[in-house]
Amino acid sequence: MQKFTTFLMFEGKAEEAMNFYTTLFKNSSILNITRYDKNGPGAEGTVIHATFSLNGQEFMAIDSAGKHAFTFTPSISIFVNCEDDNEIEHAYATLTDGGSAMMTLGNYGFSRKFGWVSDKFGVSWQLNLA
Repeated sequence: MQKFTTFLMFEGKAEEAMNFYTTLFKNSSILNITRYDKNGPGAEGTVIHATFSLNGQEFMAIDSAGKHAFTFTPSISIFVNCEDDNEIEHAYATLTDGGSAMMTLGNYGFSRKFGWVSDKFGVSWQLNLA
């Protein structure tokens, strides 16, 4: 059976982002990391390929060896159903620190509490109180 995994491409910040995300969400961890060595083509120590899990959902990440004219966009986001007020408030505050709010936490009719943010790495998150 096919498996679909979200793949995030960073430019030198993959490990920092994974560490940030895995400390924010429960039952999360970095599963494996392969790094560039001194022979490149990426900067030594940066991520060739990594997998990490956020509360059981697996993601992949890399540090691109090349520079690109693009980055993350809000048209693709990670949607998180939070279990309670504390969880959504904490996630919102943490993800907006160094990032930005696209929709502040509030009742938008389709959810009693919802917020949409772009974190300090440019990754877009939709936070919903389930």
